[in-house]
Amino acid sequence: MEYLPIIILVVLLLIVLVRCIYVVQQSRAYVVERLGAFSTVWQVGMHFKIPFIERVAKRVSLKEQVVDFAPQPVITKDNVTMQIDTVIYFQITDPKLYTYGVEHPMSAIENLTATTLRNIIGDLELDQSLTSRDHINTKMRAILDEATDPWGIKVNRVELKNIIPPREIQDAMEKQMKAERERRESILQAEGQKQSQILVAEGDRQAMILRAEAAKEAAIREAEGKAEAIMKVQQATAEAIKLLNDANPNDQVVKIKALEAFQAAADGKATKIIIPSEIQGLAGLATGVIESLSGDKV
Repeated sequence: MEYLPIIILVVLLLIVLVRCIYVVQQSRAYVVERLGAFSTVWQVGMHFKIPFIERVAKRVSLKEQVVDFAPQPVITKDNVTMQIDTVIYFQITDPKLYTYGVEHPMSAIENLTATTLRNIIGDLELDQSLTSRDHINTKMRAILDEATDPWGIKVNRVELKNIIPPREIQDAMEKQMKAERERRESILQAEGQKQSQILVAEGDRQAMILRAEAAKEAAIREAEGKAEAIMKVQQATAEAIKLLNDANPNDQVVKIKALEAFQAAADGKATKIIIPSEIQGLAGLATGVIESLSGDKV
């Protein structure tokens, strides 16, 4: 029992020593004070705190952080009041300045953001405020980053989350958007009708072209048929003449053939027929032969 106080003292000492061992995780930093004054900043790894002399004043996250501020009333250059809420992406770059630079960093950033936003919007009219988000975001980021640098904070990005104009302006905007949608629908409908008419006209044109091509093809085929028929007739005539020449006919046969040709011509619709002299002599010869034959029979 006489060693019990020593044992208790040793256990308490071990507990104190264990509690003075700190392990700093990735993307974090510990601000350490010694006797109430800043001592150092612990980075990633294991560290030992001197009991009763040092203390961890602040645990700081070095990750990029996002804060969404409530909507702020702002007045434009043309005296229109609207609500704008912002989102800020920032990162702590100096744990010491962040710990000792400002009492309440988030509240300070919110107030600074509201003041900067009012100043920027105050120089813009309503239309510019609604259509210049990128310009406003860039300008606010530059101003906030410069202002928060003494606090060990770097502002990476600023976004205007919502811009809420007054109710009457919202109604006017909705009407304008509705009219624009109706206009676009009318344009699309007119374009559709126009395209439909173009397609119909194109179809009619193609049909006319096809009909014309068909008629042309039929005429060509008919002409080719007639030409072929004429060619065959000419070939037959040429063959007949050739055969006749090969047979070496005398004058009487030629005159008879001429008479046959004259007979074919006489069967036509001509009102005047000129009879060659050769055929007239042949006709007289034929008449004489017929008369001779008739006398013999008597």
